[in-house]
Amino acid sequence: VLDIGTGVGVTAFCLAARVYGIHVTGLELQSPLVALASRGVIANGFENRVNIITADLLDPPPSLEAASFDHVMANPPYATAGSGNPPPDPIKAAAMVEGRAKLADWLRFAAAMVKPGGSVTMIHRAERQDEVTSGLLDVGCGALEVLGLAPKPGGIAKRVIVRGWKGREAESITHPNLILHVANEQSSGHPGHRPAYTTAAEAVLRDGESLL
Repeated sequence: VLDIGTGVGVTAFCLAARVYGIHVTGLELQSPLVALASRGVIANGFENRVNIITADLLDPPPSLEAASFDHVMANPPYATAGSGNPPPDPIKAAAMVEGRAKLADWLRFAAAMVKPGGSVTMIHRAERQDEVTSGLLDVGCGALEVLGLAPKPGGIAKRVIVRGWKGREAESITHPNLILHVANEQSSGHPGHRPAYTTAAEAVLRDGESLL
Protein backbone atom coordinates (compact mmCIF):
# COMPACT_ATOMS: atom_id res chain seq x y z
CA VAL A 1 0.00 0.00 0.00
CA LEU A 2 1.16 3.51 -0.79
CA ASP A 3 0.04 6.32 1.54
CA ILE A 4 0.55 9.62 -0.29
CA GLY A 5 1.08 12.58 2.02
CA THR A 6 1.43 10.32 5.03
CA GLY A 7 2.23 13.17 7.43
CA VAL A 8 3.25 11.69 10.79
CA GLY A 9 2.09 8.26 9.60
CA VAL A 10 -1.21 7.91 11.48
CA THR A 11 -3.11 6.26 8.63
CA ALA A 12 -0.20 4.00 7.73
CA PHE A 13 0.14 2.87 11.34
CA CYS A 14 -3.58 2.19 11.72
CA LEU A 15 -3.57 0.04 8.60
CA ALA A 16 -0.43 -1.84 9.61
CA ALA A 17 -1.91 -2.55 13.05
CA ARG A 18 -5.17 -3.86 11.64
CA VAL A 19 -4.12 -5.86 8.58
CA TYR A 20 -1.69 -8.70 9.21
CA GLY A 21 1.22 -9.02 6.79
CA ILE A 22 0.60 -5.74 4.99
CA HIS A 23 3.44 -3.44 3.96
CA VAL A 24 2.88 0.32 3.77
CA THR A 25 5.08 2.93 2.11
CA GLY A 26 4.41 6.45 3.36
CA LEU A 27 5.34 9.30 1.02
CA GLU A 28 5.75 12.72 2.64
CA LEU A 29 7.16 16.00 1.35
CA GLN A 30 7.83 17.76 4.66
CA SER A 31 10.96 16.49 6.37
CA PRO A 32 9.88 17.43 9.95
CA LEU A 33 6.83 15.19 9.53
CA VAL A 34 8.97 12.42 8.06
CA ALA A 35 11.17 12.59 11.17
CA LEU A 36 8.14 12.18 13.43
CA ALA A 37 6.71 9.38 11.30
CA SER A 38 10.03 7.56 11.34
CA ARG A 39 10.10 7.75 15.13
CA GLY A 40 6.57 6.36 15.15
CA VAL A 41 7.64 3.41 13.02
CA ILE A 42 10.22 2.43 15.63
CA ALA A 43 7.95 3.14 18.62
CA ASN A 44 5.27 0.85 17.17
CA GLY A 45 7.65 -1.91 16.09
CA PHE A 46 6.76 -1.51 12.40
CA GLU A 47 10.31 -1.46 11.02
CA ASN A 48 9.60 -4.39 8.70
CA ARG A 49 6.11 -3.27 7.69
CA VAL A 50 6.11 0.52 7.29
CA ASN A 51 8.61 2.52 5.27
CA ILE A 52 8.57 6.34 5.30
CA ILE A 53 10.28 8.25 2.49
CA THR A 54 10.77 11.94 1.82
CA ALA A 55 9.73 12.85 -1.70
CA ASP A 56 7.53 15.08 -3.85
CA LEU A 57 4.77 13.36 -5.78
CA LEU A 58 5.56 15.69 -8.68
CA ASP A 59 9.10 14.33 -8.73
CA PRO A 60 8.94 10.82 -7.27
CA PRO A 61 12.12 8.84 -6.60
CA PRO A 62 13.10 5.90 -8.81
CA SER A 63 12.44 3.55 -5.87
CA LEU A 64 8.71 4.16 -6.34
CA GLU A 65 7.98 1.90 -9.27
CA ALA A 66 4.87 2.66 -11.30
CA ALA A 67 1.98 0.18 -11.12
CA SER A 68 3.60 -1.64 -8.17
CA PHE A 69 1.07 -1.12 -5.37
CA ASP A 70 -2.11 -3.07 -4.66
CA HIS A 71 -3.75 -0.05 -3.07
CA VAL A 72 -3.03 3.68 -2.91
CA MET A 73 -4.63 6.01 -0.37
CA ALA A 74 -4.39 9.73 0.27
CA ASN A 75 -5.82 12.60 2.27
CA PRO A 76 -4.86 15.55 0.04
CA PRO A 77 -4.94 19.19 1.14
CA TYR A 78 -8.59 20.22 1.19
CA ALA A 79 -8.30 23.88 0.15
CA THR A 80 -7.34 25.07 -3.32
CA ALA A 81 -4.24 27.24 -3.64
CA GLY A 82 -4.87 30.82 -2.56
CA SER A 83 -8.21 30.10 -0.88
CA GLY A 84 -9.35 30.21 2.72
CA ASN A 85 -7.30 31.34 5.70
CA PRO A 86 -4.30 29.02 6.03
CA PRO A 87 -2.82 28.64 9.52
CA PRO A 88 0.36 30.62 10.26
CA ASP A 89 2.31 27.42 10.86
CA PRO A 90 3.85 26.59 7.45
CA ILE A 91 3.78 22.84 8.13
CA LYS A 92 0.05 22.89 8.90
CA ALA A 93 -0.60 25.25 5.99
CA ALA A 94 1.11 22.88 3.54
CA ALA A 95 -1.04 20.01 4.81
CA MET A 96 -4.27 21.98 4.45
CA VAL A 97 -3.80 24.10 1.31
CA GLU A 98 -2.67 22.87 -2.11
CA GLY A 99 0.81 23.84 -3.16
CA ARG A 100 2.41 23.04 -6.51
CA ALA A 101 0.61 19.71 -6.56
CA LYS A 102 -3.09 20.20 -7.26
CA LEU A 103 -5.83 17.62 -6.67
CA ALA A 104 -5.56 16.42 -10.26
CA ASP A 105 -1.85 15.73 -9.70
CA TRP A 106 -2.60 13.64 -6.60
CA LEU A 107 -5.15 11.59 -8.53
CA ARG A 108 -2.89 11.15 -11.54
CA PHE A 109 0.02 10.01 -9.36
CA ALA A 110 -2.17 7.60 -7.38
CA ALA A 111 -3.45 5.98 -10.57
CA ALA A 112 0.07 5.70 -11.94
CA MET A 113 1.31 3.94 -8.81
CA VAL A 114 -1.48 1.36 -8.43
CA LYS A 115 -1.49 -1.97 -10.25
CA PRO A 116 -4.16 -2.74 -12.88
CA GLY A 117 -7.12 -4.03 -10.91
CA GLY A 118 -5.91 -2.32 -7.74
CA SER A 119 -7.78 0.36 -5.85
CA VAL A 120 -7.34 4.03 -4.99
CA THR A 121 -9.01 5.67 -1.99
CA MET A 122 -9.24 9.41 -1.37
CA ILE A 123 -10.84 11.36 1.45
CA HIS A 124 -11.76 14.97 0.76
CA ARG A 125 -14.20 17.74 1.47
CA ALA A 126 -17.74 16.91 0.40
CA GLU A 127 -17.96 20.05 -1.75
CA ARG A 128 -15.08 18.74 -3.88
CA GLN A 129 -16.59 15.29 -4.38
CA ASP A 130 -17.30 15.89 -8.05
CA GLU A 131 -13.66 16.85 -8.63
CA VAL A 132 -12.50 13.64 -6.99
CA THR A 133 -14.93 11.35 -8.80
CA SER A 134 -14.45 12.92 -12.22
CA GLY A 135 -10.70 13.02 -11.66
CA LEU A 136 -10.56 9.32 -10.83
CA LEU A 137 -12.56 8.48 -13.92
CA ASP A 138 -10.22 10.64 -16.02
CA VAL A 139 -7.20 8.62 -14.85
CA GLY A 140 -8.82 5.26 -15.54
CA CYS A 141 -10.29 4.34 -12.17
CA GLY A 142 -13.93 3.24 -12.31
CA ALA A 143 -16.50 1.25 -10.32
CA LEU A 144 -16.48 4.16 -7.88
CA GLU A 145 -17.85 3.93 -4.35
CA VAL A 146 -18.67 7.05 -2.33
CA LEU A 147 -19.19 7.16 1.43
CA GLY A 148 -20.10 10.44 3.12
CA LEU A 149 -19.07 11.19 6.71
CA ALA A 150 -21.75 13.22 8.51
CA PRO A 151 -20.99 14.73 11.92
CA LYS A 152 -24.42 14.02 13.44
CA PRO A 153 -27.84 12.52 12.66
CA GLY A 154 -29.72 14.59 10.13
CA GLY A 155 -26.60 16.54 9.20
CA ILE A 156 -24.99 16.73 5.79
CA ALA A 157 -21.69 15.03 5.04
CA LYS A 158 -18.63 17.21 5.59
CA ARG A 159 -16.14 14.70 4.18
CA VAL A 160 -16.37 11.97 1.56
CA ILE A 161 -14.35 8.83 1.06
CA VAL A 162 -14.13 7.83 -2.60
CA ARG A 163 -12.69 4.54 -3.85
CA GLY A 164 -12.06 3.58 -7.46
CA TRP A 165 -10.56 0.52 -9.16
CA LYS A 166 -7.96 0.86 -11.90
CA GLY A 167 -9.26 -0.48 -15.19
CA ARG A 168 -12.74 -1.40 -13.94
CA GLU A 169 -15.94 -0.16 -15.53
CA ALA A 170 -19.14 -0.40 -13.49
CA GLU A 171 -21.92 1.75 -12.10
CA SER A 172 -20.87 4.10 -9.32
CA ILE A 173 -22.32 3.37 -5.88
CA THR A 174 -23.16 5.98 -3.25
CA HIS A 175 -23.55 4.46 0.20
CA PRO A 176 -25.63 5.93 3.03
CA ASN A 177 -23.63 8.39 5.11
CA LEU A 178 -21.69 7.12 8.09
CA ILE A 179 -22.91 9.16 11.08
CA LEU A 180 -19.96 9.95 13.33
CA HIS A 181 -21.52 11.35 16.51
CA VAL A 182 -24.69 10.77 18.47
CA ALA A 183 -27.09 13.68 18.97
CA ASN A 184 -26.50 15.24 22.38
CA GLU A 185 -28.48 18.37 23.08
CA GLN A 186 -27.04 18.66 26.58
CA SER A 187 -23.51 19.05 25.26
CA SER A 188 -24.27 22.23 23.31
CA GLY A 189 -22.82 25.38 24.79
CA HIS A 190 -19.91 23.61 26.45
CA PRO A 191 -16.68 24.58 24.67
CA GLY A 192 -14.28 21.72 24.24
CA HIS A 193 -16.90 19.04 24.80
CA ARG A 194 -16.88 16.38 22.10
CA PRO A 195 -20.04 14.37 21.47
CA ALA A 196 -19.86 10.61 21.74
CA TYR A 197 -19.26 8.49 18.68
CA THR A 198 -22.06 6.41 17.23
CA THR A 199 -21.90 2.65 17.56
CA ALA A 200 -21.04 2.36 13.86
CA ALA A 201 -18.19 4.88 14.10
CA GLU A 202 -16.91 3.38 17.33
CA ALA A 203 -16.75 -0.06 15.68
CA VAL A 204 -14.42 1.32 13.01
CA LEU A 205 -12.30 3.50 15.28
CA ARG A 206 -11.89 1.16 18.27
CA ASP A 207 -12.63 -2.32 17.01
CA GLY A 208 -11.06 -2.18 13.54
CA GLU A 209 -14.30 -3.05 11.72
CA SER A 210 -14.71 -2.36 8.01
CA LEU A 211 -16.34 0.89 6.90
CA LEU A 212 -18.73 -1.03 4.66
